[in-house]
Amino acid sequence: MTADGARTARAPAKINAHLAVGPLRADGFHELRTVYLAVSLFDTVTARQGDGLSLAVSGEGAGAATGADAVPTDRRNLVWRAAELLAEHAGVPADAHLEITKTIPAAAGLAGGSADAAAALVALDALWGTRADRADLLELAARLGSDVPFSLLGGVALGTGRGEQLAPVLAGRAWHWVLGIAGQGLSTPSVYAELDRLRAAGLLPDGEELLPAEPVIGALRSGPASGLATALANDLQAPALALRPELRRALGAATSAGALGAVVSGSGPTVAALAEDETAAVRLAASLAGEGVFRTVRVVTGPVPGARLV
Repeated sequence: MTADGARTARAPAKINAHLAVGPLRADGFHELRTVYLAVSLFDTVTARQGDGLSLAVSGEGAGAATGADAVPTDRRNLVWRAAELLAEHAGVPADAHLEITKTIPAAAGLAGGSADAAAALVALDALWGTRADRADLLELAARLGSDVPFSLLGGVALGTGRGEQLAPVLAGRAWHWVLGIAGQGLSTPSVYAELDRLRAAGLLPDGEELLPAEPVIGALRSGPASGLATALANDLQAPALALRPELRRALGAATSAGALGAVVSGSGPTVAALAEDETAAVRLAASLAGEGVFRTVRVVTGPVPGARLV
């Protein structure tokens, strides 16, 4: 806690090492089977006492960002909605000034908005003294978005339902990745809509049989890294490539530069490239930085914990 009573929490980005997407459900969501991995790229949210709610953003997605990359500073932001939801749950006034410091790019398939919402729940719980237990926070998180519960939990988890139903998974080691971040974000709804279009046209399997997650879970538990590389899978990769064809070159660049395997993370357009170890990851990042296919590259490890006070 700072001298003015502010509380700060941070939450990690995620990679989907496995993402199987079922057909569109009656509620407008898709049934998912996904293996989440939290990695060492963090956003922070600082909560201070305020009169009503206000929100400021700095870092990735702030300032001149437009379109899918822009981070709103009003009720469209999940952080704002997280504050309202926690205040309603706890029966306290929704009074706080919230400051988001972003290093996770927006609209990148890394759950940056979900990480912000999870960090906000933790920071505001501490600021307001609501004493919500972890089960309460997870229930509120699920109401905010499909990825928010995992942003609270962190580590590795199997997600089912629309991704909000979590079962922790044991990872036997640290995993080293290079994230290749494209210059412009992709809207998650647009990628899902493209998946539905491609399936309706008969260009992709209908998704009735969800791809099993056991190969990825087994690889995360016991390795080797080459086994995890072979098991990586994402049903949203094909529609992301259809909307952003240059991602095909980016995936090829990652494997050509020495990645054991590469996959589009979530709805993209970030490419997650798996390396054997930390030294190989640093070498891979340096090679990819010179390729010119990504706006930036980041070396990350996982698993890491979910939203925590700092």
